[in-house]
Amino acid sequence: MSERSEKIREAIRINAAEFLMRESNRQSLITVTGAAVSDNLKRAMVFITVLPDSHETAALGLANRKVRDFREFLRERVKLGVLPRIEFVIDRGEKNRQRLDELSDN
Repeated sequence: MSERSEKIREAIRINAAEFLMRESNRQSLITVTGAAVSDNLKRAMVFITVLPDSHETAALGLANRKVRDFREFLRERVKLGVLPRIEFVIDRGEKNRQRLDELSDN
């Protein structure tokens, strides 16, 4: 990964966490666990986890409905020529790691 794409990925991750903290209704905890950008920097995925799990669908829906607002939020804070198309997704890897931790504690 190039230094530029790494900086963009990190900027998206940090700003997504701040944005979701402001936008969420506080009925669930939304955590940004990472971000990924395509090689051509035209697409980005923001990985999130949600607690409690029962609020996962609602939180993901909120995040994806607010993508346009997030892009504006990001545009104001990060100087990029063209912003990538952004999608929020549930971080299944993190969920699997948490489950393994629970199982190993028993």
